[in-house]
Amino acid sequence: MKSNIISAALVAVSIVVLGFALKAGIDNFVNRDRKVTVRGLCEKEVAANKVTWPIVTKEVGNDLGSIYTKIQNTNAAIVNFLKENGISEAEISVNAPAVYDMAAERYGNNQNPNRYQVTNVVVVTSGNVDVVRGLIERQTELMRQGIAVVAGDYNYTTSYEYTDLNSIKPEMIAEATAAAREAADKFAEDSGSELGRILTASQGQFSIENRDQYTPNIKTVRVVTSITYSLEN
Repeated sequence: MKSNIISAALVAVSIVVLGFALKAGIDNFVNRDRKVTVRGLCEKEVAANKVTWPIVTKEVGNDLGSIYTKIQNTNAAIVNFLKENGISEAEISVNAPAVYDMAAERYGNNQNPNRYQVTNVVVVTSGNVDVVRGLIERQTELMRQGIAVVAGDYNYTTSYEYTDLNSIKPEMIAEATAAAREAADKFAEDSGSELGRILTASQGQFSIENRDQYTPNIKTVRVVTSITYSLEN
């Protein structure tokens, strides 16, 4: 008789334990897809800290020797102009001239009075962006010396870069993560849930673009983080 009572009690306890286990399993099944994925954006405007400025001139003629002499004089004048206005020799490079022989053009009519056209490029690469921008505005001063700087050549455009991304990465990632958390908190509140643990997290690539076409020296840096949180009742 006593053994029957013990057996019945064990069965009852087992049923209770099984019930709790089933309930936990059902709750876990029901809640396993209760999650929210949010994105956090951080944008920051920064000034470019590197500029590459190609100064392009062209010479035409029929005698390469005379053209060479003109190019040497032009280069000397340009380099002198740069050095006098705060550009160091290490920031200046003179490219080899590109010679175009119009008489060798198969499909031309060879009526051009000048056989040779020579493109000459002096390149300034500097971290003194403001100084270089000031000189770009003053480059017409070279005209007083008979030097015509070619504008509008898409093969030689002035470019600006921002190279110090690592210094702002941690701050921007923290801001993007905080923005994602704020969005997740709001979603959880609106859905009558509580925000749980982070299930997955990914950081998008940083992008650096011109703020607009008129101010290429100002860059917009952007990063987006994507975080998935669990939701709890």
